[in-house]
Amino acid sequence: MTIAVRAGMLVDGTGADPKRNVTIHVEGDAIARVGGDPPRDATVIDASDRTVMPGMIDCHVHLWSTPSSIEERLQKPYSLNVAEAFRNARTTLEAGFTTVRDAGGTPLGVKQAIDRGMVPGPRVRIAVGALSQTAGHGDQRFASGVTGRVEDTEHPWTVVDGIEGVRRATRELLRAGADQIKVCTSGGVMSPSDEPTATGFSPEEIAAIVYEAHAAGRTVMSHAQARQGIRNAVEAGIESIEHGIYLDADTAELMKRRGTYLVATLVAPLWVIRRAEQRPGSVPPYAVRKAKEVLEIHRKMFAMAVEMGVPIAMGTDTGVGEHGSNAEELAEMVRLGMTPMQALVATTKTAAECARVGRITGTLEPGKRADLIAVAGDPLADIAVLQKAEAIRLVMRDGTIAKRLDP
Repeated sequence: MTIAVRAGMLVDGTGADPKRNVTIHVEGDAIARVGGDPPRDATVIDASDRTVMPGMIDCHVHLWSTPSSIEERLQKPYSLNVAEAFRNARTTLEAGFTTVRDAGGTPLGVKQAIDRGMVPGPRVRIAVGALSQTAGHGDQRFASGVTGRVEDTEHPWTVVDGIEGVRRATRELLRAGADQIKVCTSGGVMSPSDEPTATGFSPEEIAAIVYEAHAAGRTVMSHAQARQGIRNAVEAGIESIEHGIYLDADTAELMKRRGTYLVATLVAPLWVIRRAEQRPGSVPPYAVRKAKEVLEIHRKMFAMAVEMGVPIAMGTDTGVGEHGSNAEELAEMVRLGMTPMQALVATTKTAAECARVGRITGTLEPGKRADLIAVAGDPLADIAVLQKAEAIRLVMRDGTIAKRLDP
């Protein structure tokens, strides 16, 4: 059966100028052709007053995490985390995101349930956990001795030290189903024992992690906020820098030459501050302080990266903020120097390449998966329209309709 989607305006994700009054022909889970009249027996979806574009892609989410206080997290049963992850996956899909790269927390079973159609959700690439040195960004042990980390069979222990320690932990993450390996090469905002300016792991430890990941055909993503932590990650051959707050011009130039992606997550510190204001006591004071300290340097770094031509893939760190709010990142990207078209490409074609799914999704071209959305409005004129749930009128993933607000 052919599904024909009549688009009033088509933005195909490649960066090409939009086209008017184009029909996308979907057969099974793929796009058969773009343009031409639908066959007589086709099921026609009329989006002639809509903008049709590829499903959006978020390269940094945490489906396993829901904004909550430390106390709430410590009291949460594992099974409730699973239920919340399924809810978060559905919310993300209905917001127009048909693929996500999960940066830690979501276990293999959640991905498998989505892949098998047991629950609705986007295509998920998982990291399972994040490698961290002792007292690094992923070390959740507090001064009291209490830890927010509960050991279970689906999440290997990832607070490790030394070359042999990181080598074994990387292999355990691969065994647990990781599509990419995440490593913390600097401190961060939400961690209790370090600062965003602190460097994490030695170059030798990072090299061992990268070797093991690449040997298994996987990529590496680095939580990297400190200047030296970013540099160490790029020089080691890590494929994407997450956050990149203290990125300097020299390393930005190296990222451009090597094709290293920046996944800036501009909304992450904004959400930390908002949560503290909306729910006093829900965010530790140290995290609020750090979020406020990095906010402006983060923005200036992103503007510099755009101007220098660093490859940028969209990511949000959703889980720090509310699931379904992902598209706010595009408005921040535009406010800080991107054109709306650049932001859309960063959220489709470039994000697909960063997540290593570019051969199957990210653009609306024959042979690609039928991952598309129809938007009530023109995101090239008003990028913020993508933030409105009611404006996302149609969501299709792999040729299956996941959301349709029109009759």
